[in-house]
Amino acid sequence: MKQRVITAVIALIIFIPILFWGGIWIDVAAAVLGLVAMSEIFIMRKKIIVSLEALVAGLGVLAMILPDRFFNWLPQSLGRIDLLGLIIALLLVITVTTKNRTNYDDIGVTALSIIYIGTGFHYLAAVRNEKGFAFLMFALLIVWLTDSGAYIFGRAFGKHKLWPAISPNKTWEGSIGGVLVAVIFAAIYSSFIPLGHKMITILGVALLLSIWGQMGDLVESALKRYYGVKDSGKILPGHGGILDRFDSLLFVLPLIHWLGLV
Repeated sequence: MKQRVITAVIALIIFIPILFWGGIWIDVAAAVLGLVAMSEIFIMRKKIIVSLEALVAGLGVLAMILPDRFFNWLPQSLGRIDLLGLIIALLLVITVTTKNRTNYDDIGVTALSIIYIGTGFHYLAAVRNEKGFAFLMFALLIVWLTDSGAYIFGRAFGKHKLWPAISPNKTWEGSIGGVLVAVIFAAIYSSFIPLGHKMITILGVALLLSIWGQMGDLVESALKRYYGVKDSGKILPGHGGILDRFDSLLFVLPLIHWLGLV
């Protein structure tokens, strides 16, 4: 527990100023986090991270995460979707150059990971730079308080397993408690900090983000269970890897865009 607290404090001391400054700082931070998360996918799959496939995957993640202004030097006809298509084509070429040692299934997992990780971290920066620090903190706190509320309510009242085949410790009582905490927080937060939307809209958004964030947590749990690992990585002592800490946010931040809030 002591190690976990120390890691959290150090991470917040580094992370919060970056979120506050925004701009190029959060663009770079999102890119670095995305690259580390992609390396964790390779390690969980027991794949070499110093390889052509990993290099191209890293370029794909950067193409997904970085904002459009980073690609102004490219021809106007080459948009983000075109870049992604080019990256996937290059990955498929690797199946030929390696004589199927890296096969079509491998490339499928890598391509899906690029989209999953790249989309999530792209909107970490986009929400901050387009909606502001206060709105991004609202989204982050919804996720963190859902997690804390689910833990507290689950420990106190948890009797009915939520999805034992994927995450045996989670309960329905904890999940519902986490959502309640998130919605109550949203009402208090939006009462003091204007978010540019009506209260009823903010409460509805908080409800959706809380539920969808828990689904993101379960998705990453399913991923780890499939590959037979406890944590996605070891970069954060006591917390695991980047995917362990950002699993819910990788679902929540794109949803903010899909809801038309960014």
